[in-house]
Amino acid sequence: SAVVFPKKIATEQQSLMLVKRLLAVAVSCITYLRGIFPESAYGTRYMDDVCVKILREDKNCPGSTQLVKWMLGCYDALQKKYLRQIVLAVYTQQEDPQTVTECYHFKFKYTHNGPLLDFGSKDKKSDSTITCADTKKASILLIRKIYVLMQNLSPLPNDVCLTMKLLYYDEVTPPDYQPPGFKEATYGGMMFNEEPMYLNVGEVPTPFHMLKLKITTEKQRMENVDKNILKQGKTAEPLQVCGVSGDDPEESQDMDKDPVLDNEVEDKNHVNISEAQ
Repeated sequence: SAVVFPKKIATEQQSLMLVKRLLAVAVSCITYLRGIFPESAYGTRYMDDVCVKILREDKNCPGSTQLVKWMLGCYDALQKKYLRQIVLAVYTQQEDPQTVTECYHFKFKYTHNGPLLDFGSKDKKSDSTITCADTKKASILLIRKIYVLMQNLSPLPNDVCLTMKLLYYDEVTPPDYQPPGFKEATYGGMMFNEEPMYLNVGEVPTPFHMLKLKITTEKQRMENVDKNILKQGKTAEPLQVCGVSGDDPEESQDMDKDPVLDNEVEDKNHVNISEAQ
């Protein structure tokens, strides 16, 4: 009933379980707070002392059942270490899923030979290891940031559709691989109608995985967001507007180039892309 943190993350399996749970909590919180599914599509859980809503299959809400199925497909690709990125996109015109209004990017990294010691963080020494306390703190912080941001963004239009695209580490993913619920994407990129804004929400390291969340939304939706949320002092772990205050120049540049995967580089390098059925 509770989304519990393991006492230790000693094995890849424990790490995988935590990353799956965190992904479920994040996707559930996002869809709940953005008003995409009705209250009946969620159950209430506690993650430490944070009350979270978890998406469930609700026979009265086919959309939630569909998203749960997509999540199971993501888990399959995650388990096999194929999954590089999930793009959860919100669009408004049913006949045009390529023109999106809001986008959530979950990026994954794996370590193939035991714990990853250096995440390139400035304040950590390169020989530091990731403790369970670090992972727990980062997980709760990520969920809190999602809550704060979702509650401050202007609402989405009333009628929206969801789609999901999966990108893979092509060097290890079989060319014909498709997780359950997904099909090969005939990929033309994604576009925004209005000017987009990119946000680095945060990242959660474990000894075996790294999960990062970035959000792209229309700039006008950010007008009500208290700028202090984005640029508070370091103690408050601010959200970063990519390319403005990103600590990691490579990440900032990456987000400016690859916010909605519509650049050629993305298509050339990653031939294997799945889209939700």
